[in-house]
Amino acid sequence: MSETPLDKLDETEARAELARLSAILAKANDDYHGADAPVLADAEYDHLKRRNAAIENKFPSLKRADSPSDLVGSTPSDGFGKVQHTVRMLSLSNAFDESDVVDFDDSIRRYLGLDQDADLAYTAEPKIDGLSLSLRYENGVLVQAATRGDGGVGENVTANAKTIADIPHCLENAPGIIEIRGEVYMSHADFADLNTRQQGRGGKPFANPRNAAAGSLRQLDAEITRSRPLKFFAYSWGELQKPLATTQHGAIDAMKSLGFQVNPMTKTCANPSEMVEHYQHIEAQRATLGYDIDGVVYKVDDLALQGRLGFRSTTPRWAIAHKFPAELAWTCLEAIDIQVGRTGALSPVARLTPVTVGGVVVSNATLHNEDYIAGRDSFGEEIRDGKDIRVGDWVQVYRAGDVIPKIADVDLSKRANDASPFVFPETCPECGSDALREEGDAVRRCSGGMICPAQAVERLKHFVSRAVFDIDGLGAKQVEQFHQDGWVREPADIFTLEERFSTGIQQLKNREGWGEKSALNLFDAIRQSRAVPLGRLIFSLGIRHVGENASNLLARHYGSWAGFEQAMLAASDFDGPPWEDLLGIDGVGQVMATSLVSAMNQEAEQASIDRLVALLDVQDAKQPNTSDSPVAGKTVVFTGTLEKMTRAEAKARAETLGAKVSGSVSKKTDIVVAGPGAGSKEKKARDLGLTLLDEDGWLELIST
Repeated sequence: MSETPLDKLDETEARAELARLSAILAKANDDYHGADAPVLADAEYDHLKRRNAAIENKFPSLKRADSPSDLVGSTPSDGFGKVQHTVRMLSLSNAFDESDVVDFDDSIRRYLGLDQDADLAYTAEPKIDGLSLSLRYENGVLVQAATRGDGGVGENVTANAKTIADIPHCLENAPGIIEIRGEVYMSHADFADLNTRQQGRGGKPFANPRNAAAGSLRQLDAEITRSRPLKFFAYSWGELQKPLATTQHGAIDAMKSLGFQVNPMTKTCANPSEMVEHYQHIEAQRATLGYDIDGVVYKVDDLALQGRLGFRSTTPRWAIAHKFPAELAWTCLEAIDIQVGRTGALSPVARLTPVTVGGVVVSNATLHNEDYIAGRDSFGEEIRDGKDIRVGDWVQVYRAGDVIPKIADVDLSKRANDASPFVFPETCPECGSDALREEGDAVRRCSGGMICPAQAVERLKHFVSRAVFDIDGLGAKQVEQFHQDGWVREPADIFTLEERFSTGIQQLKNREGWGEKSALNLFDAIRQSRAVPLGRLIFSLGIRHVGENASNLLARHYGSWAGFEQAMLAASDFDGPPWEDLLGIDGVGQVMATSLVSAMNQEAEQASIDRLVALLDVQDAKQPNTSDSPVAGKTVVFTGTLEKMTRAEAKARAETLGAKVSGSVSKKTDIVVAGPGAGSKEKKARDLGLTLLDEDGWLELIST
């Protein structure tokens, strides 16, 4: 929804907005921390939380008791015992750009009374995208493991934590009480293996490693957790009987000496410039780390200064998380594959080293066409400053919402010296036919038609899709398998399946995944689908540029399959009355008409279509009852601006009354309806002596 700018909000609007934000963010917290199934994207969550804080700053008296600014995590689940943290587990405030990092350093210096020349060191470490965990040891023995929960009270997951190999059960030379904190996570390789096992059992795959790790740790059955490959990085602490060190980096070394895994990319930095430089260094290696991170955490290195800085209500003053852009990530382009679609289009796909972008693991991205790979748009102008894309490149992947991932940029500084420009194929990788690129078309296409297996399979998938024949029990997966086995090579083969595979040695019921009942149900569904409306049949042919609406338009115009087919064959020379009649249909342009006539006049295509139609009961397009219509059978052209109805409404009304609506004026036109701004069509109508009406005259005519 659109948001009222902050400076435009009055007190009443601000109160309502805070209530709305509180509800949205509370649910998002429960989804993320409680259910391990986030719905709200990280970037949107961060945006809403910043907006909530900004409104509270402007209207401090309106701050709610349940303000998201004061919340950490979510309420612990009833499925686990509760653990009261002796030292609260807080969240971190966020930085989103370099200026925020500079502001963080300035705020620290102001609070401590340090000038800009005073030494002030920070640690910078990867921010692991996992589940926070606190481990309590007494006399060197692990006695309790707890999730963060709401920061004050967490969930007791001790039995589960003990199944994680990275977590030691006993510590040598440890103080009497020591509470180690860190992040439970899952590596990319283990995540992929887990999802493969999940899907093999018919289970739902996890969206990303963070969800998988959190869901695995919070299992009520510890044996399930044991079967999941979880890991743990230590980076902080809670209650301590004696200090680990005097600095943050010293404490990390101490945790390592106790037997914990710590992140090797942690570095001490002298100023914001070094912090940002290390941030960029980590971001550049993000895809090769083997686990997910979503930013870099900066902490004041001196623990005495951390003590002086203390805490706000939910965050420490001495630390901040510099988040990566939620929809962007750098990774390696491992290969470029060419896929062939049902219209023969050769589509390049980038195969990437998997990286999590916007909460989803991305391993593929679209490369559009050969111009895009070469660094040009469809007009020949440079994109990405003219940088081409090569196998082995470091590329920036962009993904927002449900948008298909794309390559946003290329890092030329990391390009190998022997990297070669990608050579786009001029033959189809599936059938070897010439792949041609017509003038004005950004896409190269296979010329093989139905002899190309890729086109055949994709056309069959289109044929059985929901908007076309929609045969119950015969979807994309089944038709692909039937094609692979040689049972279905073209649409007509679907309607002979029963006679070929209902008896004998090769029976459908004997195939894996099929039984007698499911086979009989499929045969019955195929029989029922033989009766098909003309518009749906035209759409089923998968002809380029001819969509569902255009197919129904053609059906209404020609009325029957015989009429449609004869007209297409008669227009084979792209000239003469049949061709002019096709172009005259309002909504049919030169490109669609050419594609339609070309497809219907290819010998192999025509033979395949004839075999299909011979097995169907094609229903003529329903014609409206126009016995009393004054315009039934007449050809009408609308031109200029209509003021009392839209062009679409006028066209639909005319067709309901039995008129044919054309987009061009000719001798066959009966009526031209001209509104303000009508130009050459009105002039031509006058020259030809056609009936010319304004909008009021048209409305009066059709109301009689």
